[in-house]
Amino acid sequence: MRLRKKWWARPELEASPIVITEPQKYRGKWKNEFGNNNKIYLELGCGRGKFLCTHAADNIDINYIGIDLKDEVLVYALRKVKENEMENVRIIPMNIMKIEEIFDNGEIDRIYINFCNPWPKRRQKKRRLTHTVFLNKYRNFLKTGSLIWFKTDDIDLFKESQDYFAESGYKIEYLTYDLHNSDFHENIMTEYEEKFVGLGIKIMFLMARLE
Repeated sequence: MRLRKKWWARPELEASPIVITEPQKYRGKWKNEFGNNNKIYLELGCGRGKFLCTHAADNIDINYIGIDLKDEVLVYALRKVKENEMENVRIIPMNIMKIEEIFDNGEIDRIYINFCNPWPKRRQKKRRLTHTVFLNKYRNFLKTGSLIWFKTDDIDLFKESQDYFAESGYKIEYLTYDLHNSDFHENIMTEYEEKFVGLGIKIMFLMARLE
């Protein structure tokens, strides 16, 4: 779905200290930015921030960074963070293709990828956030032994992503083709997920560990 341009969104983002518009300057210094040595969890494609903010509220001893390209959705994530006075969240507006430029070796403890674009055409597949192109980028800053949590409603993306993880040196430790009828009880729904579940669409989920 094409988002309507909100010209006021970027100024609102830039006015907040929660939003990091030049993240390359923080490479290797993210613990300094948060002012503590807590773990840092990263959500790629955080959208309006429901998943991000729910996790952050439930885990105040963990730092969270949400990244998305669209100002039009990030501005609502920012408002959620401010409304709940969360000190353990930062937001980055950027293209995830450049992700390895902003984090140093071992700086991130977990990655969440929720309902990313499936890019179904053959020529597009390298844009998938679970493709080997990206999984190898994540290796540059994800701690060894850390997990990537991945959710999708797209069966082809889910099946092919399992191959991507194996090819990139990640071990799949949990996998289900029907998350909401599984034995996994730590799930937090995103805005998209709530809509999909309401339509009776099954959600697929896996956890892969960097070896």
